[in-house]
Amino acid sequence: MNVENPPKKPGVADRTSVIVRTSVIGIVTNLILASIKGVMGVASNSIAITVDALNNFSDAISSIVAIGGAKLAQKTPNKKHPLGYGRFEYLSALIIAGVVLYAGITSAVESIKNIFDPETPNFSAVALTIMGIAIVVKIALGRYVKAQGVKVNSGALIASGADALFDSVISASVLVTAIIFIVSGVSLEPYLGTFIACFIIKAGLGMIRDTLDEILGKRIDRKLSKRIKTLLTEEPEVRGAYDLILHNYGPDKNLASVHLELPDHMSVGEADGLTRRLEEKVFKETGVILVAVGIYSYNTSNNEVARIRKDVVERTLVHEWALQIHGFYLDAETKTIRFDVVLSFDVLPHDALKILNEEMKTAYPEYETYIVADVDVSD
Repeated sequence: MNVENPPKKPGVADRTSVIVRTSVIGIVTNLILASIKGVMGVASNSIAITVDALNNFSDAISSIVAIGGAKLAQKTPNKKHPLGYGRFEYLSALIIAGVVLYAGITSAVESIKNIFDPETPNFSAVALTIMGIAIVVKIALGRYVKAQGVKVNSGALIASGADALFDSVISASVLVTAIIFIVSGVSLEPYLGTFIACFIIKAGLGMIRDTLDEILGKRIDRKLSKRIKTLLTEEPEVRGAYDLILHNYGPDKNLASVHLELPDHMSVGEADGLTRRLEEKVFKETGVILVAVGIYSYNTSNNEVARIRKDVVERTLVHEWALQIHGFYLDAETKTIRFDVVLSFDVLPHDALKILNEEMKTAYPEYETYIVADVDVSD
């Protein structure tokens, strides 16, 4: 399978065109709302409406960045970056988070200033009506953008959609505050502006955290991990699938490596044919590109080996930090036993291996034991 230019994942539309089209709609809508609210904020002498306008303007900038990220992510792989530029989308999401964070901090500063040096707002019926319409528009925009983001697996669009829905709550709060002022004469504007700014800052920090998780790498989604292992073990020759690791090179490009437990009588040619079938099968069903398949052999014709394997498993799993054993193989001719053990993050691999090697040497002094520590990266 061509790793540099794999076929598109089945059932997914052209991501770039969807992201660009959706982002353009967001840009136009937010610029219109920002302009209207900006004029209203100045005319009404309202810090809350001005902060809301600034928030809409930051959303427009975010959409522009999302388009740039999507375009850069589609650059053709080359000698310098053979796996493509898909991770540009994560960088664009990080920039968007920075824009949101900056807007929040700026809004907080202006709102706090207004607490100590308050100005009396002057709301009109036209301003209140426009605010009501803006709320409806933001709800519709947020639902649309988020749905498109889920459709094409775009973190930037999903984040923008969620932000737009939250903006509608902010605008609703501004409208309620304006009504309270008209009815009672009590101005809560600077306090609401500060409250809104805090939520914007919180949203920006959350977006940074989520994007950094993607860049640093995180645990494989449990459903996807289970689905891939089920597909692999459906083959009668495969007794188990282990050490599944997903390498992400963009929202629509996942490369994976795995170890399969196969019978010791299987030839290289048979194993080659099996792995090629599995590569096609996994990609067709999940869109994940299986780029590396390691092999564990298991004994098939010796009852004594089965007894020893059972004993080794029991001795190892008595430790709480030993989560799983796989790849067990006993070579009677060379007097060696080898297996992998999955360790929890509660123990240092060096310490765990020292304990296990000493226990195996005591239980089976006639055998040389080779134990490999695996990281608990998937379920």
